[in-house]
Amino acid sequence: MAEQHGSWPGTAQPPAGWLPGRSQLPAGLPPGPPPRPVYREPNPITVAPLLSGLGATLVWFALFGAIGRDLLTYAWWTVAAAISAWIVATVLAVLGDRGVATGVALASGIGLSIATGFVAVRWITTSDWPLW
Repeated sequence: MAEQHGSWPGTAQPPAGWLPGRSQLPAGLPPGPPPRPVYREPNPITVAPLLSGLGATLVWFALFGAIGRDLLTYAWWTVAAAISAWIVATVLAVLGDRGVATGVALASGIGLSIATGFVAVRWITTSDWPLW
């Protein structure tokens, strides 16, 4: 009697080139190639913390800017506010909420840019550097 190669006794050998269907895969194997890995941020930045950091820094810059009585003191107080905000943003990025840190960094960059614009306009119009 010819040797049978099917999975059950009495079944015939499949024709050449025949590939088994998914239902005939050995048990315990996944039905296809393994899925590609999906990398997700464990702590995504959301809108609420970003806006709270932005708002808090805007208040911070308004308070520091209100201390200045002219362009010279306003600009230097703004630089002090920006440096302290960057320190806070760095600490928050490492130890705290990165969404708040992003809002703080964003607002401090905008606040420092506004002060730089005022200084640049004064320097261009008077040809005198206003910070010394």
